[in-house]
Amino acid sequence: MFVVGSPRSGTTFTGHTLGSLPGFVDLDEVQPWKAAIPSLMHLPHEVAARRLRTILERVRLLGLARGLRGVEQTPETSFVLPAALRAYPEALAVHVIRDGRDVVTSLLERGWLNADRTGADDARHAYGPHPRFWVEHGREDEFRSVSDATRCAWAWRRYVTAASSVPERTVEVHYENIVTDPVEAARPVAARLGVPVFAVAAVLGRAHDRSLGRWRRDLTDDQLADVEREAGATLAEHDYAPSANV
Repeated sequence: MFVVGSPRSGTTFTGHTLGSLPGFVDLDEVQPWKAAIPSLMHLPHEVAARRLRTILERVRLLGLARGLRGVEQTPETSFVLPAALRAYPEALAVHVIRDGRDVVTSLLERGWLNADRTGADDARHAYGPHPRFWVEHGREDEFRSVSDATRCAWAWRRYVTAASSVPERTVEVHYENIVTDPVEAARPVAARLGVPVFAVAAVLGRAHDRSLGRWRRDLTDDQLADVEREAGATLAEHDYAPSANV
C-alpha cells in the first residue's frame, strides 16, 4: 500500500495506523526511495518501476518484512505513483486529502517552503523558497518570487493533483472524515484491502485532531487570498467550499 498526498495532510498518521493492522507493516518513509524520486519522476514508468522495486525490496528484506503487506507513506510517491503501482501490481494507493487551507497553515508553521528557511529534510532535500522538482517547467522564477503562502498552496495543489493520477487503483480519503467519522472513512479502504471495516475504523479512530479549520483563525486575509488564487480550483474540485461561503 502507498499512502500518498500532500505533506501535513495526515499521511503519516494514516500510514502508521494502517500499518498497525494485523498482517501489515508500517515501512514509514523509506529514505532511499524518497531521495530517488526527483530523478525518477520523468523517466518512463517501466524504468522507474524497476528502480523503485529494487529499492523497496531491499528495505523489506533487511527489515524482515517480506511476508507482510507493506505500507509506504512517502508523500513524494504522489509524483511517481503510476510507476510505483506498476512495480507492485497488487498494490493499492490511499490518497489522504485535507483542506488545502489547513495544510498551508501547517506548512507555514513548519517553514519548509518559507523564504527565510535554511537546512534540509531527512532525504537531504533543502528547505527554503527554491523550486522543487515538482514545480512546472518554466515557472521556477515565479516560484522563488511569490509569497510563502502561495508556495505552500502551490505545493498542496501539485501533490493532490499528482496523487490523483491513477484513480482506478486509488482510494481517496478526506482527513476531515477520518477525524469526524472514522467508520465512514474506513469503508472504502477496508473494502479495497479486503479487511473488516471495524478493524480499519478502530485504528483510524485514534485521530483526535483539534486543528480542523484552523485556517479561519491563523491565516491573514492576504494569505487566504494567495491560497485561493493559487489553489482555489483544486479546492473546489475536492469539495472544499470557497472561504466566502464557509
